[in-house]
Amino acid sequence: MKRIALIFALAVILPSLVLAWLAVRSLRDQQFLLERQQSLLDQRATDALAQNVSDFLTQRQQEFAAQVENFAAAGDAHEIAAQFDDDIRRRWPLAEVGFCVTLSGKILSPSLNARPESQMFYFDNKDFLGNREAVEVYRSQNFANGMNGFARNANAQSSLQLFSGSVQNQSQSAAVPGAPFGGTGAMNSAQANASSVSAADSLALKALPQNAFASKAQQQTRSVVPQSQFYRPVKDSAEDSQNNLSKTIPAEAEFAQLIGNETDGMLARFLQNQLKLMFWHRLNREPDLIFGAQLNLSRLVNGLRGIVQPDPALPNEICLALLDDNARPVALSRKNFSANWKRPFVATEIGDALPHWEAAAYLVNPAALTQAARTAELTLGLLIAILVLAIAIGSWLIVSNLNSELKLARQKTDFVSNVSHELKTPLTSIRMFSELLAENRAADSAKQRSYLQIITAEAARLTRLINNVLDFSHMERGEKKYDFQPCNLAEIVRTTADTFRPHLEAGGFKFDCELPETKIAIRGDPDALSQIIVNLLSNAEKYSNGGREIEIQAAQKECPLPHAEIKVLDRGSGVPPGSEEKIFEKFYRAHDSLSSGIQGSGLGLTIARQIARAHGGDVIYEPRAGGGGSFVLRLPISGETA
Repeated sequence: MKRIALIFALAVILPSLVLAWLAVRSLRDQQFLLERQQSLLDQRATDALAQNVSDFLTQRQQEFAAQVENFAAAGDAHEIAAQFDDDIRRRWPLAEVGFCVTLSGKILSPSLNARPESQMFYFDNKDFLGNREAVEVYRSQNFANGMNGFARNANAQSSLQLFSGSVQNQSQSAAVPGAPFGGTGAMNSAQANASSVSAADSLALKALPQNAFASKAQQQTRSVVPQSQFYRPVKDSAEDSQNNLSKTIPAEAEFAQLIGNETDGMLARFLQNQLKLMFWHRLNREPDLIFGAQLNLSRLVNGLRGIVQPDPALPNEICLALLDDNARPVALSRKNFSANWKRPFVATEIGDALPHWEAAAYLVNPAALTQAARTAELTLGLLIAILVLAIAIGSWLIVSNLNSELKLARQKTDFVSNVSHELKTPLTSIRMFSELLAENRAADSAKQRSYLQIITAEAARLTRLINNVLDFSHMERGEKKYDFQPCNLAEIVRTTADTFRPHLEAGGFKFDCELPETKIAIRGDPDALSQIIVNLLSNAEKYSNGGREIEIQAAQKECPLPHAEIKVLDRGSGVPPGSEEKIFEKFYRAHDSLSSGIQGSGLGLTIARQIARAHGGDVIYEPRAGGGGSFVLRLPISGETA
């Protein structure tokens, strides 16, 4: 048994405990898992909003290009350039200032005599647009493509040498006004002597990084700190600031270098910490002229508010916001919503078109995520506890059943030994006395009658033993059949007692019967009921322990329900405390079956109780006053059966 318990513990209990421990450890990550799931959903919403903003700006850029082409189709491009500031503001409301420059750096519009806003634009951008100053700007196109256009105007060797020398001297040249990338004179000379560039050189130029000319430009920290960055809570620390760097990096170069040979594009720069957004377009028939417009940011924001709408998948869970470069909301998907704008749950940068602007998502109910995590943790914890409890109970039931089976196996072994002994004893007696009679060794008729009585008693004993074994076998298989009929229980008891009396009296027992003269009407199988009485009398005989006194009583009781009660009383050793119910188990014997010398198979009381319960009654044990035991058979009267 110990070996089996050890194997069971190693095979079932120990792995179950390990799995339970791992499951409990996983409960700590519920907050992390829910935040990760929520961040994935919210990140999709902010990514979509950022893409919509970029698409909106692209559409406005296309509108600007269409306006410029319409102007050019109406007359001479150079004449239009002088009045472009007034014309574009009149026809296109997003334009705050219109400008037109040549590739050589001549500013055709606006003029110095224009309105104050245009004059301010002129003084702020004259050196940048005139190719005399390299400034930090953000471009929405690949900067290397612009450099490819510039390089196509030089021969392969000159352009590569110019590019190499410019990269080496970019810090010095960028710091000196009037001496930009390679020098204006060097660029014009290269353009004058240009013919074409080889495909290999063009590919080499395309592979250059966007910030190849931005030695002074540094990666900046984002204006917001997402709480679920990289699917983990972000803390206010220097390390988190380093991990929260912006992906938009300005390029430091001149206007001509930035646009290259592209047709149109967007530029953004900061002046006095204010964002200035510019669109530019080059005419196909006048590639030397660059038309542009600085946008009215307030009107642009009014247009962007229309695309900041609640996410259909998460309408009541998050609020989408469009934040400017100072992390201030310019558009919200929920009215009157307030939060710590610098700490969104997730955020996506708009990109170079609106540098340091963010599409952010804020949890409408931040506590709901923690509450959901706690609920999930509690649910999983209870589930784990239930499963562990089920495993423990199942293990206990298996061990208990295994113990019962082992005990039953031992009892069956004892049963075989007992039955063998029980069969051998009467057979020996029958054989011995029959041989004496056959050999005429008992000439006295009294001895012959005594031998015949012994043979008859032993044969009856053998018959009872075999009947018990057969009845038990039928009951175990559910094949036991009963012939229920109206009968008199008092008469059944009297007949059975009279049949068993000679055997008891021959053994020296005092046998008394107290039976009523009136009829005790029940419905049952007379033979089965008689077997109950025989088994109880046989049990009282075997466990008499010297007190050779047996009494049987029968009566009809009315409380709590009308029933018949038969008692078989003895003055034997009684039943040990704690075994009052075990004695009715199959093969169980309260005393050591072989060492005590008490014969029996351990089935008599089991069969008696099974028959009684099949008749709607029961057999119980009660200690007898003055010593001994009392077995009580209770059966319903008036034909009531189970």
